[in-house]
Amino acid sequence: MQRIVVVGGSLAGVHAAEALRERGFDGELTLVSAEAGLPYDRPPLSKELLLDGMTPEQLLLRPAPWYEAQGIELRLNTAARGIDADKGLLALTDGSDLPYDGMVIATGSAARRFPSAAQARVHVLRTLDDALELRPELIPGRHLVMIGGGFVGLEVAAVARGLGLDVTLIEGSPMPLARAFGIEIGSWYRELHEGNGVRLICGSSVQSLQDSPGGVTVTLSNGARLSADVVAAGIGATPAVEWLAGSAVEVANGVTCTPELLTSVPNIVAAGDVAAWRNPIFDEEMRIEHWSNAVDQGRHAAATLLGERDPFASVPYFWTDQHDKKMRFVGRTVGATDIRIEEMSDDKLVATLGRDGLLIGALCVCAPRHLAKYKVAIQNRTPWEATDATRLAPAN
Repeated sequence: MQRIVVVGGSLAGVHAAEALRERGFDGELTLVSAEAGLPYDRPPLSKELLLDGMTPEQLLLRPAPWYEAQGIELRLNTAARGIDADKGLLALTDGSDLPYDGMVIATGSAARRFPSAAQARVHVLRTLDDALELRPELIPGRHLVMIGGGFVGLEVAAVARGLGLDVTLIEGSPMPLARAFGIEIGSWYRELHEGNGVRLICGSSVQSLQDSPGGVTVTLSNGARLSADVVAAGIGATPAVEWLAGSAVEVANGVTCTPELLTSVPNIVAAGDVAAWRNPIFDEEMRIEHWSNAVDQGRHAAATLLGERDPFASVPYFWTDQHDKKMRFVGRTVGATDIRIEEMSDDKLVATLGRDGLLIGALCVCAPRHLAKYKVAIQNRTPWEATDATRLAPAN
């Protein structure tokens, strides 16, 4: 293997490229990115960058000289538009074809757009450009309507309140985060946000958006109308696989991979938000959009491309900061049939999630010391009934 192309200037893509060099690959290595700038870290986009406490330069995953030192050719501001697997060619939007012997697909995901005639007035938050467009709109005294009570929506709502905006958050479920964690945990988060001045309207959806003088009129399914200076939507993301249409790479909910992260084309692997694989710890096919997963999968995909054949087995982990509370979560929420509140107060929340008699997830808000124990318990497929915080053995 003499020429490897990493498609996607994502966290997974950069770590895959780094791991390839660390593992001794000394051939041609090219990283292709649709964005014009160097690859950057995304979690601060909905937090520190909006607070104006971080510059775009501080977000860079690696400085420019690092790519040169690693012998990584950058093809920026150029997206992939197709693969000819028989000829080993990657077609690019600039009209050129890039030959390869091996490939890492790490194109990530794209924000879902709100379907509306006023769509151009609705901010999303997925890229650096998105954040830089939203940041100057967050002026104290303005009214922000945030559509979507998931993690991005709640983070942006918290930041906007901290900056002095009036904030209304619209969530179609009975409570924020209820679809993932249930009503009781969702209620805790509702109280957290309302206690910090965010107005929540739950159980209602946005029916229409219309331009109005100086802003947008938001009409809800319950008939209410809101006048907004700024509207943003955090309604999920979709894997960036459109460019693979018609290729030999199988796609469904992302790029379909083996447990080792191989795609349907032997010399192509996938990693990060775009990769769907069967995780042996849970015996479940999943696609994970978390920071730590992108890092670990990128490095694992590189090893697989160079000939290793170990399955990628991981306990997913993510965190979120809202107001002055940090949530850490390990495991899965999908398919949870049991949720137990281990500890709950105004300042702390610990909960465990079970499925088929096994612990599959644990949520810890302002309780970091429990996290490692729960992660080990999930990895060891511990019975859910034996996993309350007081009985778990210390993690090694």
